[in-house]
Amino acid sequence: MVEILKDAIAKGVHGADSDLSNLVGGILSEIESRGEAAVRELSAKFDNWEPESFQLSEEQIRDVVASVDPETIEDIKFAQTQIRRFAEAQLATMHDVEIETLPGVFLGHKNLPVSAVGAYVPGGRYPMVASAHMSVLTAKVAGVKRVAACTPPIDGELPAETIAAMHLAGADEIYILGGVQAVGSLAIGTEFVDSVDVLVGPGNAFVAEAKRQLYGRVGIDLPAGPTETLLLADDTVDAEMCATDLLGQAEHGPTSPAVLITTSRALGEATIVEVARQLETLATADVASVAWESYGRVIVVDDNAEMLELANELAFEHVQVMTNDDDYFLANMVNYGALFLGPMTNVSYGDKVIGTNHTLPTQGAARYTGGLWVGKFLKTCTYQRITNAESSAIIGEYCSRLCAIENFAGHQAQADIRVRRYGKSEVGVE
Repeated sequence: MVEILKDAIAKGVHGADSDLSNLVGGILSEIESRGEAAVRELSAKFDNWEPESFQLSEEQIRDVVASVDPETIEDIKFAQTQIRRFAEAQLATMHDVEIETLPGVFLGHKNLPVSAVGAYVPGGRYPMVASAHMSVLTAKVAGVKRVAACTPPIDGELPAETIAAMHLAGADEIYILGGVQAVGSLAIGTEFVDSVDVLVGPGNAFVAEAKRQLYGRVGIDLPAGPTETLLLADDTVDAEMCATDLLGQAEHGPTSPAVLITTSRALGEATIVEVARQLETLATADVASVAWESYGRVIVVDDNAEMLELANELAFEHVQVMTNDDDYFLANMVNYGALFLGPMTNVSYGDKVIGTNHTLPTQGAARYTGGLWVGKFLKTCTYQRITNAESSAIIGEYCSRLCAIENFAGHQAQADIRVRRYGKSEVGVE
């Protein structure tokens, strides 16, 4: 039985409204038709940024990296070591394949990195330094030869820590450019940057809509919506822990859902009180309080099975599990972006440093996709080879009859010529 102690007062955010879609489409059309001139106008308008060159030189990058506090550099290197290690482990699971299905019939696939990736790293109130690790570094581990990274200026200044992270992650080109004009330039190509094959990285609603419209022209990592967090908890943890984990993700934005499902009514009630208490002092309460008021929920269920069922229905981006049987959820959860098992880990670890990728599915997309990973930068491409004439003729006979069913005369002819050329009567096979 489900009991709702606190419900959301706003509906979920799905897709882009027509005004946003039209605005973004117009910007992309301007970039398409006018190139760098349009990008310069947009950069000046939205970021008050009009540099001589959007791309940083090697000397500029060296100077910026040298200006960053050495402890921060070490922190970035630590995070990147963890992310590289996990991405390399993922890559090691992806093997090229070749099998012989009939005598002399070889089928295989190769995992080939895409040639060029555009990585967008957001700025603004939350300059997401960690996104440089997640996108640039993971692409380089996959073997991508060219990674072009973009990040916006912050108050007219170069975002030093983000630039350092991009550089240390292996970015081949670094551009100080934000918003739709950044991802549009990367996808379309302009006088100052060649187009890429895949766009990755989070961003605001404008960036997300631009990536949606550019998909097909280039690949993208994921359709992106507001950050989501779901807590599955019982009385093995306390309200302070639950409230902290809910608000830690609600601060992402005013439309970020934060939900607690619990088998303990007492924990649910106490968490509501504790959230209110923490919002009195949280530095980002102006954002987190709106998200909690509009999209926060606290739901009480009877047992772990009911908790699991509801969690799979929600298919949230982040799922923090703190129960008397966390392994039950690891074994049975099927719809989620990333699981965080036990009170000693949390979503912030995943967002910043632990090693798994923080670009994850939202708005129910976890029903059909996982998050960004090294495999996203690889194309699994098949091939076939036949070295046995009799096998070619046998397959050709089947193929010919199947083509006839579908009325594909040209396809059938491709099969028939090989039956004639490589059949027993032609090659003398007994």
